[in-house]
Amino acid sequence: MTDLKVLAVDDEPLAVERLQILLSKQPGVELAGTASDGESALSMVDDLKPDLVLLDIAMPGMDGIDVARALSGRPHVPLVIFVTAFDNFAVAAFDVDAVDYLMKPVLPDRLARALDRAREHPRRAPAEAGEPPRYVKEFWVPELHGLVRIGADKIERITAERDYMRLHVGNRSWLIHRTIAKLEEELDPALFVRVHRSVILRRDTIVGLHRDEAGHWNARLPDGAEQRIGRSYADNVRRMAGRG
Repeated sequence: MTDLKVLAVDDEPLAVERLQILLSKQPGVELAGTASDGESALSMVDDLKPDLVLLDIAMPGMDGIDVARALSGRPHVPLVIFVTAFDNFAVAAFDVDAVDYLMKPVLPDRLARALDRAREHPRRAPAEAGEPPRYVKEFWVPELHGLVRIGADKIERITAERDYMRLHVGNRSWLIHRTIAKLEEELDPALFVRVHRSVILRRDTIVGLHRDEAGHWNARLPDGAEQRIGRSYADNVRRMAGRG
């Protein structure tokens, strides 16, 4: 049974051939097609609607990072796993929300793990009836010299900054490329609540709720700081406290 429809993109014919061989040995994978440049890849995504794109980065013309950015604005947005001979693109790769980053030559067991990560990604198709929804458990975020793993349950506060979201853990914070609406879908609502058009809080960081003299609801945080609750979200936050 096929559960992943894959498009392979690489400007090197031998690299595409190797991916074809590797994918043929992976259970539940259908190779929908191959492309040798970025423009062709975008066109084939529109036509074939793959679940996943295995995408080379260093291609002439439109490189893999540009392709990934262009995909984010299209009607069908597949998951992306980068496949490259260079290790200096890792931060840029995760900045465009790549599922994984494979180094050439790709090893079968490493490819299998990357495919499993794609299957488990929350942007995959909706869960079958009776199956609980899948929520993000961790984020790999860019740092100065690489990437760092952040468990979703460690994040205390999330704030929007234009096209990015800032994840706050203690005194540190990291930026990821995501809209707040998409991130809200990916986070477990049992752990997080949106309190403002630009703020999501971990529920257990809210130690109190109160209404100010102007009638606005505010959430009190453990350090004594307060977060204004947007009017559109006040009822939801109050329901969390059993006051809806």
